[in-house]
Amino acid sequence: MSRKVGIVAVAQTKYEESKPALHLQDVAYEAVKKVLAKSGLKFTEDGTGIDATVSCSQDHWDGWTISSKNITDVAGGHLRPEEKVAADGAYALYYACLNILGGHHDCVLVIAHTKESQIDGRLIENTGIEPLYGRMLGLDFLAAGAMQAQRYMYKYSITPEQCAMAVVKNRGNAKLNPYAQAPMDLKVEDVLASEMLSSPIRQLDAKPTSDGACAMILAVEEKAKKWTGKPVWVEGLGSCYDSHHLGDRDLAEPRSLVEAAKRAYRMAGIANPRREVDVVELSEYYSYQELLWSEGLGLCSEGEGAKLIESGATRIDGDLPINPSGGLLSGVPVNVAGLNRVVEATLQLNAGADKHQIAKANVALAHGTMGVCGQNHCVIVLKGGN
Repeated sequence: MSRKVGIVAVAQTKYEESKPALHLQDVAYEAVKKVLAKSGLKFTEDGTGIDATVSCSQDHWDGWTISSKNITDVAGGHLRPEEKVAADGAYALYYACLNILGGHHDCVLVIAHTKESQIDGRLIENTGIEPLYGRMLGLDFLAAGAMQAQRYMYKYSITPEQCAMAVVKNRGNAKLNPYAQAPMDLKVEDVLASEMLSSPIRQLDAKPTSDGACAMILAVEEKAKKWTGKPVWVEGLGSCYDSHHLGDRDLAEPRSLVEAAKRAYRMAGIANPRREVDVVELSEYYSYQELLWSEGLGLCSEGEGAKLIESGATRIDGDLPINPSGGLLSGVPVNVAGLNRVVEATLQLNAGADKHQIAKANVALAHGTMGVCGQNHCVIVLKGGN
């Protein structure tokens, strides 16, 4: 990279099943207000503060077209540069980094917000299914995810008990994170006894409905060093799309994640992620995905995700902690999810994670995904230190 991008400050709301007293712009403003207070920065025109805003939202989830228009004022976009990414929040960070690396701006505010509670998400997800053959069947991401889980579990002899271990781990980790929505002491048997949603996915195997927002400020190297004593550097970025039509993919092989990870590792100079990464925050909308995405990220071999979690390596006290924050299974909204992974990874690298802090974390991996069965993936490598 000819320029270097640093994360100056991050902030997030408490994630809750519903925030009925708050409008979307109120939820977004809470995160923006916090990140401005942490950084001490303001929106300016002379290069002494924040130059532009990148927001993340989707019309369908927000319930109106040009969904960013309702948070423009609270995100500093009125009569100033503001662009919206209608995708997972990790892509908003990706876009903001390209903005800085390309020399367009030196400092960008990134904000992602969603209130899942105000809409039936199954209707939204159905519009994301391939329209000619899949959508008419009434598929949503849960039903499609169940097919992916079946295929993955059959191909590699993965058991429901092994998938449930991700739920037990992540809900347990959430007890240490004050922003997590649904901390819970669970056993594998509790997960297996929960209501079946779409076989083999049970209620506790799935991410709960969630409302909330998160924000961060990115800056070019010299300004990041000036504005914070603990910058976190964006060292690698990678993204990739797979086929939209489910029938064109082997759902047990996350090809787009493998490619996105390779690109991010190559940019960051990572040769062996299993050994060189200290902490991972990945987007697991369903329990089986933590195992499958671990394989796609190169943290273990194909079909070895179950063995990885069984080994204890991914526990908060293991040698490769995955989702010490509690992950999506503990409650983070769609769209916000990937940016929240970056927020949590940043907190790890600047020693701000408090009770779920991983000791001596210096390299972190953040991951976002969107589309049916992980159609699209975005991988971000972060490093701490000055």
